[in-house]
Amino acid sequence: MSFGQGGPSWGPEESRTPDWAALADASAARNRRRKWLMIGGGALATAAVAAIVATAVITTNNGGSTASGKKASELPAPADLPSQSAAPQPSFSSVAPLPPPDPKDYISDARKDRAPVTVDAFFPGKRLNMGDRAYTKGATHRTGSCATTTQGALGQVLTSNGCDQVIRVTYRKDGVAVTVGLAVFGTEAEAKKAAEQASGGLASLSGSGVPTFCRGGSVCRRTANSYGRYAYFTVGGFTSGRNVTKADTAVFTAGNDLTDFTFRQIRHRGEVQASAAAAAPST
Repeated sequence: MSFGQGGPSWGPEESRTPDWAALADASAARNRRRKWLMIGGGALATAAVAAIVATAVITTNNGGSTASGKKASELPAPADLPSQSAAPQPSFSSVAPLPPPDPKDYISDARKDRAPVTVDAFFPGKRLNMGDRAYTKGATHRTGSCATTTQGALGQVLTSNGCDQVIRVTYRKDGVAVTVGLAVFGTEAEAKKAAEQASGGLASLSGSGVPTFCRGGSVCRRTANSYGRYAYFTVGGFTSGRNVTKADTAVFTAGNDLTDFTFRQIRHRGEVQASAAAAAPST
């Protein structure tokens, strides 16, 4: 079968049926020719662009004229680039932060020590646990007449140093009772002086299941200490009235436990007020 300008010619049998296989082969051949022509043209165009770019680069590197006709020295210099990354850097204040408040400052002067002074503020609850030792809380007492809470010369010592009030609490355990007295002053110096000058002692406080003890001349153990604007005293002995000796470790242990607890409560009072001051917004 042959093809002319007018279309396909038919086979000798004159059946007028096209030879479809021959037609498909001819169409595929035409498509292949067009594809190779497009690929060849693209390659030539790419080679031409590469030659132009290479020529421009070589000309510039030789110090001659550039593709625009100007000398390299006549072209504007590129903007200076930073030598390092321009990423933001952290900034720090040159002002040093204020140191945290000293808790002792808040229990050393009445002008700063503004928390309420009550029995429960210093001696809360009905029992006191110190390690494996449990003490039952007895009677409590609070008064502004400091001298009435003492025996012997201690009353005059408290009054002369400006005592404002005294809180007393008694604890008991296994036939031993201890009364702790917390004397409140205006300044640390007053409280310290009162503890150093202590003579006589604190009067024991009976009641609420504790009989009278450490009265009538019986020998008892007494202590005196101070911290901040507080002086604190203890008197401890047997509820039976028996005299205390150095071998009676139960009395010494109970007195030491009450002394340690009172000190911790005073210190904690300062810590709470200092923390509140540090958390308050500055003005």
